[in-house]
Amino acid sequence: MGAAFTAAPIANHMKILFLHRNFPAQFRHLLQHLRSNKNNTITFITNRQDIKAAKGIIIYSYKLKREPNPNIHPYLLNYEEAILHGQAAARAAIALKAKGFIPDIIIGHAWGNLSFIKDVFPDTPLVGYFEWFYNSINSDVNFAHKGELSIDKKAKTRAKNAHLLTELYSCDYGIVPTKWQQQQIPAEFQTKLTVMHDGIDTNFFKPKASLPGLCLEEIGINIPAGQEIVTYATRGLEQYRGFPQFMEAVEIVQKQHPKCHFIIAGDDLIHYGPKLASGKNFRELMLERLDLDLSRIHFTGFLPYSSYLKILQASWVHVYLTYPFVLSWSMLEAMSTECLLVASSTQPVLEVVKNNENGFLIDFFSPEELADRIAEGLKHQKQLTPIRKAARETIVENYDLQQCLKQQLKFLTDLVSF
Repeated sequence: MGAAFTAAPIANHMKILFLHRNFPAQFRHLLQHLRSNKNNTITFITNRQDIKAAKGIIIYSYKLKREPNPNIHPYLLNYEEAILHGQAAARAAIALKAKGFIPDIIIGHAWGNLSFIKDVFPDTPLVGYFEWFYNSINSDVNFAHKGELSIDKKAKTRAKNAHLLTELYSCDYGIVPTKWQQQQIPAEFQTKLTVMHDGIDTNFFKPKASLPGLCLEEIGINIPAGQEIVTYATRGLEQYRGFPQFMEAVEIVQKQHPKCHFIIAGDDLIHYGPKLASGKNFRELMLERLDLDLSRIHFTGFLPYSSYLKILQASWVHVYLTYPFVLSWSMLEAMSTECLLVASSTQPVLEVVKNNENGFLIDFFSPEELADRIAEGLKHQKQLTPIRKAARETIVENYDLQQCLKQQLKFLTDLVSF
C-alpha cells in the first residue's frame, strides 16, 4: 500500500511487545515497518482468537477467565471488563517471561490491557496509547443532551475512567493521536503524553486525475463518470457519527438533485453510544422515517481498502459528522484523496479543517445547512477545486504516514538505551 518506508531501522535488534484487544488496530503501519527489520522480535498480545499467526510477528491470544458479572454495580461494569482484560493480558505476559522473553519496550492500547503489565515487566519502558478519556461536560457525553446531566450520569461517566487512571499511572509515557484527545485527559497526567498521529498513507489515498465514476461490480454499483456522487463513510451508521442528520440531509438534496447518487459505507452496528430502545439499527429507523429514493442510495457495508479508495476517488462531495469524540481516520483519508469535505463544526474536526479553506464546516444538528453545503458543492465543482487541493495539502503536511512513522520511531528510539 503506497511507497515503501525507507527510514533507518530503529535498532540492530529490538524486542518489542504490543498489546491491544484487537489486531493490528492502530499499530498496523508501525508493525509493518518494524517487522521489515528481521532482527527485531515482535510479539503481540491480543484478545482476537482468529489470528494465529502473522508474518514476522509472534501472536499470543488470550481469553477472558469469565465475562463481567451482570449483577455488579452498574458503574463498575466497564471497569470489571477492563480488569478482566488486564488480568488475561498479564497472564499472557507472564507466560512470555517464563520463556525468557524480556521486551526492550512495551506499547499498548489503554483499554484495560496495560493495567498490570508494569507488575510483570517493571524495568521495561511502558508506552500507553490513550484514545479517549470521558468527561461529562464539553465532550461527547453531554453534546446532544438537553439540560444538565443527572448526577447518576455524571457519576457513571467519571467511573468509566477508572481503568484509564490505572493505566495513566502505570505507564511511563503516553501517546495521543490529536491535541483534542490530549485535552480530555486530566492536566496532572498530560506531562506524560505526546501528541503523535498514527499517520495517513497519502501515497495510497490520492485522487484520480478526474472524477472517474464508480464501478464496484461485487456489490452491484456502476455509476458512470459525470453523475453526481455524495459519499459518507464511517465504521458504524450511528448517532456519534451524525448518521441521522446525514440521512435527513439526503432527503432534502434528493429533491433538488434527483439524479445524485449517495454512497454510504459502514456497518449497522452501534460502536459508540447507546443503542435504540426499539432494538432497530439507525439505518432501519431513518429509512422508516424519511421519504427517500432508494434506487440512488447505496449502502455498501464494510469494504476492503481498494473499494473504499474508489468511493473516495469518485466523490463529488464527502460528508463527515461527529460528536466531540475521537477523530476518525476516514475524514483524514477523504481529505488526502482530495474529497470536497463538508464536516461538522465540532472540536475534533476544528483541529484540522478551516472553513472555506480546506473544507466546509456546518452545524452538526442542522440537516438543512448540511444539505445546502452539499448542493453548493455539487453545483460548483470546478470553482471549488482549490478547496480540494488544500485538503490534501493539509494531510500531506501534517499527517503523512512516512513523517508520522519517523516521529514514532524517533520517540521509541529515545526511550530505549542500547
